[in-house]
Amino acid sequence: MGQIKVTNCGNIEGLRVIEPTVHGDERGYFMETYNYNDFAEAGIDCRFVQDNQSASKKGVLRGLHFQINYPQDKLVRVINGEVFDVAVDLREGSATFGQWYGVRLSAENKKQFFIPKNFAHGFVVLSDYAEFAYKCTDFYHANDEGGLLWNDPEIGVEWPMPEGMTREDLILSEKDRLWGGIKDYHK
Repeated sequence: MGQIKVTNCGNIEGLRVIEPTVHGDERGYFMETYNYNDFAEAGIDCRFVQDNQSASKKGVLRGLHFQINYPQDKLVRVINGEVFDVAVDLREGSATFGQWYGVRLSAENKKQFFIPKNFAHGFVVLSDYAEFAYKCTDFYHANDEGGLLWNDPEIGVEWPMPEGMTREDLILSEKDRLWGGIKDYHK
């Protein structure tokens, strides 16, 4: 593989952490954030159709979200700040259904996280501010969004807390406070 190092994520098939080769000198750095040939060689053969970017302040938790009828593969990364990013396996018949994997993504470590279709996804902002960018293999359909409760004990995500904050201090949207747990999940 040319410019990337790809690592499998525990025992959850399909999840990958990608570390690009960073070429740096006194001027700064250069890296390829996506190269179809390198990704296809690593078994990530996707056609991305939409790029998204969000900005959030410290303590914002977004997730756990998924598209119901139009699932998306996602390639996510942080371009400013740091987040703890999580994927939860929702693939029917998967041996790891309901299991989660999390990774710290930051502008500093430049890691990317590949999340296949049929996973719920979310992140919490650990730095004062973070900009989050991601590629998707299907378009967003507003009426197709689903979600799981971020602190569902059945899933048991071990969210790290931003420095100086508690779980009660986290900032969530109204819908993220109201999603059901995985025991209520129906595709």
